[in-house]
Formats: sequence, C-alpha cells, structure tokens
Amino acid sequence: MFENIIAVDNLLAAWKEFLRGKRTKRDVQEFSLHLMDNILTLHEELRNGTYQHGAYKHFRISDPKPRDIHKATVRDRLLHHAIYQVLYPHFDTKLISDSFSCRNEKGTHRTMHRFREFAYRVGRNHTRTCWVLKCDIRKFFASIDQEILIRILRTHIRNERTLNILGVIINSFSSGEQGKGLPLGNLTSQLLVNIYMNEFDQFMKHKLHAKYYLRYADDFVILSPNRQCLELIMPEIEAFLWNRLKLKLHPEKVFIKTLASGVDFLGWVHFPDHRVLRTATKRRMFKNVANNGKSATLESYRGLLSHGNANKLSEQLFLR
Repeated sequence: MFENIIAVDNLLAAWKEFLRGKRTKRDVQEFSLHLMDNILTLHEELRNGTYQHGAYKHFRISDPKPRDIHKATVRDRLLHHAIYQVLYPHFDTKLISDSFSCRNEKGTHRTMHRFREFAYRVGRNHTRTCWVLKCDIRKFFASIDQEILIRILRTHIRNERTLNILGVIINSFSSGEQGKGLPLGNLTSQLLVNIYMNEFDQFMKHKLHAKYYLRYADDFVILSPNRQCLELIMPEIEAFLWNRLKLKLHPEKVFIKTLASGVDFLGWVHFPDHRVLRTATKRRMFKNVANNGKSATLESYRGLLSHGNANKLSEQLFLR
C-alpha cells in the first residue's frame, strides 16, 4: 500500500486531481514551474523516510457559521490527494451504506432522500407517528482524538510505513489541545473522520440495532415509531461517543420530535410529505444573491431548491 501511495505515477495522477479549480493560484503555479523536480523530490523524501509535513495557513470562513480552515502547502496537499486515491477505495467498502458525507455517489441530497424513505417506512406511509432523534457532535473536527484515530487505523492497515506517514499528517496539526483535532482544509481529514465515526456507525447498526439510523458528518438521526425507545438509547449513545471516541453531543442540538412537527436536518425542515428550506438558509441565500447575482450563483441555488418544496421561493429568487 505504501509503495502504491508514493509511486511517481500515483503522485502525477494526484496532481491532476488536485489541480482542478486551482490553476490560477499563485502557490500552485509556482509549484508547477518545476513540477517533475518537485514530485521526484517528494517521492524520494517519502521513500527514504525524511519527509516532514509543513505548517498550515489559517483563515476563517462563514459556511454559514464561522469555521476555522487550515490550509497546507501545495506539496503536502499533493500528498494528501495521493494518499486519498489509494486509501479511499479500500475504506469505502468498510463503511455502512447509511453514512453519506464525503463519499462518491452520496452527499446531502441522497441523505435527504434516504431520510424520507426511512420516514415512510417508520410512519407506514403516514398512518402512524414517526419520532426522530436528531443529534449533533460538539466541535467535531477539533475534538478528534489523534491517538484513538491511529489506534483505529492500526486495526485496518498492517503496513507500518503507511501508518507512519498517516501519523505524520495526523500529528502535523493541533486544534489547541495537545493530541486533538484534524484540520478542515485537508482532503485526508474527510476520509479519516469517516473511519473514526465508522466505529460509532457500526455500534449503532450492530449493537443498538438502530435500523433507521443515518449520518452525515457530525449530524445523525434515528427514526422510530416509539419515543421511549429513543429516550432509552440516548445514554448508550453518549457513553459510547465519550468512552470510545472522546466525543460529546452538542447539548443545544439534540432533540426528539415528531416528523409531523417538522425536523430540522441538513438545512431543510422535513415534514411527512414535504420539506421546506430552513429560514436561516433562506435568508443567507437571498443575501448571497444580492451580493453576487452571477448566473452561476443563481443556478446553484436553483439546483438546491429543486430538492424540496420551494417553487414559490424559486420564483421569488429569479424575480429579484
């Protein structure tokens, strides 16, 4: 596996993938001026064990809430892509089908379709009450325990050199507390958090037998016809997350509600037979369009609105 990661062919393929949408960036252009020299140097450092991960550049974005992004150097991000290309196919088959974040042919829209499918099954086509337990993990990326993550990786990867290079990348970052956190800017972080949370997914599916459970990143829901069942499993969920993964639920973002009363999940409020855009998302959309009325922005929002009951909203957007 390690030889596949550091192979020059894999590094070149990773460069092509990494280059998408970044050709005009100054640091990318500088790296590409001596592309083969840079790739061969990176390959040699990885092969002889002298590679060291560089520092991160920090900045904040609103997406919609403020997020801390840590951007690695071009050579480090190239390595992240090379690792991802080899490890993603290996690990994707180990994840449950109802984990939807940062996976091929998944995403938010498929998550919402699966949620609706579960709701129909639990509610027997809206003939009985469907209860929903909605949870959110507090400071998700910043709370990942690096030692636990490496321990989990050891159960899946036998190659010591692959584990070492993953350790270098994991330990290259700290969220402020020693041994904690993964940077939001790394492509590898997307895969690593799924591997980390797969421990919880397996627990939910095979220990708690939560048939109607699905997760998107740090948001997850369990649907049931029985509110008491959801209340009973809450302590077990909290105990597993803390004891095994050192994660805590966000106290203000955990609730049990009926689907008929409206369940806020992934930017939409879901009801038995329709879904509407969350008010905060709606306001942000109109604000963004006012600041940037380009056709690409409008088409992006048209695509978003097509996944819910938002015909009137779509008309309002395009009349502005």
